[in-house]
Amino acid sequence: MKFVAFERAKQGTGASRRLRITGRTPGIVFGGDAEPTTIELDHNALWHALKKEAFHASILDMELDGKVQKVLLRDVQYHPFKQLVLHIDFQRVNEKTRLHKKVPLHFINAEQSPAVKVDNCVISHVMTEIEVECLAMQLPEHIEVDLANIEKGQTIHARELTMPKNVKRVTHGRTNLTVVTAVPPKVEIVAAPVEAAPADDKKGKKGKK
Repeated sequence: MKFVAFERAKQGTGASRRLRITGRTPGIVFGGDAEPTTIELDHNALWHALKKEAFHASILDMELDGKVQKVLLRDVQYHPFKQLVLHIDFQRVNEKTRLHKKVPLHFINAEQSPAVKVDNCVISHVMTEIEVECLAMQLPEHIEVDLANIEKGQTIHARELTMPKNVKRVTHGRTNLTVVTAVPPKVEIVAAPVEAAPADDKKGKKGKK
C-alpha cells in the first residue's frame, strides 16, 4: 500500500491541536540511517487506510517530499470517543531490518471440516493474530490456519501452525498457546412432562373418607 505524508515544521501540543483542526494528523517516522522526521497526513485518507488490514501488517510505501520510503506502522493513538486519530508512528525498514510484529490469522475451510459438517461444532477463535520474527521484507500480511481436518473437540495450538519460510513464531516461552478450538454444540435437556392422574382415580380419592 502507498500513502502520502508531508514534512511537519511546527511541533508541540498547541501546534498538533491546530493541525488536527485543519483535518491533518501529526506523526513521526523513525529508524534506518536517518534522523526521526515529524510528518503530517490527511486525516480522512488515513482514517480509511487504517480500516484495511494490510495497512497494519505489511510494508508500506510512504511518499515524502517526492521520495518513497519503506515503512511499517508502529503505533496509532485514537481519541477516546471521537472518530479521530491523534497521532501515528512509522518505522523505516529495509532488507536488513529484523523485527517482531503481530500479524493477523486467516481461518480457512472451517465449513468443510468434520467438526462443522458432521458434528455441528462451533469454531472458537481464541487467537486472531500471532507475533512473528523475520526480516522486514519477508513479513507476511497474514498467516493461514487451515481448518479442513479439524474434528469435534480438537484444539490447534500455535506450535502446529505452518509458518512461511524464514518466519519464526514468537511465543515468549508459552508453548501451548491455543489458537482455535472446535466446541461441541450444547445439548439441551428437556424435562419429561408430568403425567396427570386419570379422572377415575381423582373421583375415587374424593369419595373416600
